[in-house]
This record gives sequence, C-alpha cells and structure tokens, in this order.
Amino acid sequence: MKGYVPGYQPPDIASWIKLNTNENSYPPSPKVVAAILAELGPDGTSLRTYPSASSQKLRETAGELYGFDPSWIIMANGSDEVLNNLIRAFAAEGEEIAYVHPSYSYYATLAEVQGARVRTYGLTDDFRVAGFPERYEGKLFFLTTPNAPLGPAFPLVYIEELAQRCAGVLVLDETYADFADSNALELVKKYENVVVTRTLSKSYSLAGMRLGMAIARPEVIAALDKIRDHYNLDRLAQAACVAALLDQDHLRECCRKIRDTRRWFSEELRALGYDVMPSQGNYVFAAPPDQNGQRVYDGLYERRILVRHFSDPLLCHGLRISIGTQEEMERTLAAMKEIG
Repeated sequence: MKGYVPGYQPPDIASWIKLNTNENSYPPSPKVVAAILAELGPDGTSLRTYPSASSQKLRETAGELYGFDPSWIIMANGSDEVLNNLIRAFAAEGEEIAYVHPSYSYYATLAEVQGARVRTYGLTDDFRVAGFPERYEGKLFFLTTPNAPLGPAFPLVYIEELAQRCAGVLVLDETYADFADSNALELVKKYENVVVTRTLSKSYSLAGMRLGMAIARPEVIAALDKIRDHYNLDRLAQAACVAALLDQDHLRECCRKIRDTRRWFSEELRALGYDVMPSQGNYVFAAPPDQNGQRVYDGLYERRILVRHFSDPLLCHGLRISIGTQEEMERTLAAMKEIG
C-alpha cells in the first residue's frame, strides 16, 4: 500500500511563509505555556510517572465546555487516532466505509490498513453528496464539515438528513468547526449513530501537541476506550489541553482574526480573477484564471511561500492556501500578483 503523505515540512521552517498544512500562525494561549511549565516542574520530576490513562480531567473540561457528561467524550492523540479507532471498532475486514471525495484523503489509508472496503461519493454543484442512497448500509460514513480542502460547510438540516439515512455510524469530522458559523454537536444527543470528532491542532494552535477528541453516545465512547493505547496522551499534552480549553477568550480572538483575514484575502484573490470557494475553515481553495494551480504553486515556492497543490484531477487546477497572519497573507498576495 501507499502511505499517507502529509504536507511538506521544510527543515528551515523559519525562513518560509508556511501556508500548506492549515497550521495556526498565531501562538497558543499563554496559559498553555504556563501549564506545560508547571506540569514539568523545575527538575522534570513529574515525567518519571505515567500520565492519567483515562485523561479524565480533559474529558471533564471538554464536557463542561460543550455541554456533555464526560462519559460522552474520549481524548486522543490527535483526531487521527479517533478516526483510525472508529474504523477498527466498527468496520471488520471486508466491510464498507465511505466518504466524500474530495475530502480528507487519510480516510482511505486508515481503511486500507484495517482491510475495509472504500466507497466514495462526489459533490453536487450545490454542495450536497452526489448519489447518496436513501439508506446507506455501510458501517461508517465520514463527512468532513467544513470540507477540506474546498472550504464550505454542510448545513445542519442536511447533516441531520444524512444521519437519518445512515444505517451505520455518521462521523462528522469537525476539524475546522471553530472557524465556521455553526457546528453539529447537537446531533450527537439527538441521534445514536452520530459521532463528532474535533482537534486542537488548528484553532487552538497546538498541532505540535497532538490533541484530539470524539464526542458520541457513552456506549460508542466505551467501545473506543477498549482499543485505544492506554497512555495515549502524555503529561504535558494533557496539561496543555486543559489550559487551552479553559481559555475560550483566546480562542475566540484568534478565530476572529483568521476569519477577518480569510474574508479580506478571498476578496483580494477574486479581484485578481481567481475563483475562490466560500470557506468556513482556516484556508481557502482558489484557482487562478488559467486554471493552472501548479504554475502558481511553483512561483510561490520560488519565493519561499508554501501552499498545498494536489495532483488529484479534481483539485490540480487550484491551490489550498492556509490563512496565516495578516502580514503573511499580504506578502503572499503580493507574490501572487507578481506571478500573475
């Protein structure tokens, strides 16, 4: 099999404007740094012993924030761990999972590792799942909302309709939900087959800490608990997670800046003749007037600006560009004007 290939991480990262992996250009909450240092202590003594196996304090903090009992929440080593364990728990070898294409290509890799069969569905012009059956009988259907790499989010009423049409589990991958106008958390309490996954990598600026979670019915969480690594989150990551979740003022301000810059950057690109998808994430998918995404990617790369270009025929005409700071996006826009 071919393994998943993540976005390029240059060794001399400080000399680049890095807009290719949807990382957050703003630092995490200062309270996160303080919490990590406090957990570490002056001599690192705390690192001698194992962390909490259940991440109970994190579950309680997330539960209070989102309005769920801790038994409805599981913490993970990034949301990727949850996605993998969902397939392990619900889809035996030879059974089917499905997802929208284009969306997160890692679903296919995880399915292949477990021996599950994959079905993909396209998107209609009005951003609905093309050809989705009245009753989908597969074990899992992954819906990335907001969609990555394109950007739009699915309306709540439509997601609810999909939940009713799925015989198996509907996994709502809400990696970018904090940048969006709404989310689908309320459906977890309404439908027993809905699972929402979240990450702290993007909106909380903690991609380097590998923190994620799933929110679902307690019986689903109990199943996931059985198969996860028992010490899946280290002490420093757990301390960082609690501090980040508690500082919602920092989160809201960071997301506000990114949304404002996203709006400005999209308008500027459209003025250059780019076709820009309406985005609810911390990125935009934009295609130049000549529909040659590779040409613009190469020009930006020469100027030490990294964006994401996909070889997929459905995506190669454009670029996914993460939204950085206002200064980073102004420099990127100036470079794109030079490239033409």
